[in-house]
Amino acid sequence: MYTTIDGDTWDIIAKKVYGEEQKADFLMKNNRKLLDKLVFQSGVVLETPPLPIEKSTLLPDWR
Repeated sequence: MYTTIDGDTWDIIAKKVYGEEQKADFLMKNNRKLLDKLVFQSGVVLETPPLPIEKSTLLPDWR
């Protein structure tokens, strides 16, 4: 869970929680009821589930 502060945006929260702004889409998918927000006020609680394990692209699928 993450509680917003004034001025937080999806990409800022993703950077704080997951270390990458590009994870904002994952964050948004898990907080659909808040998609109408672009800039948050303080006190909004977001779900921040762990990221799914990504498959390595260094090995072929059969490995």
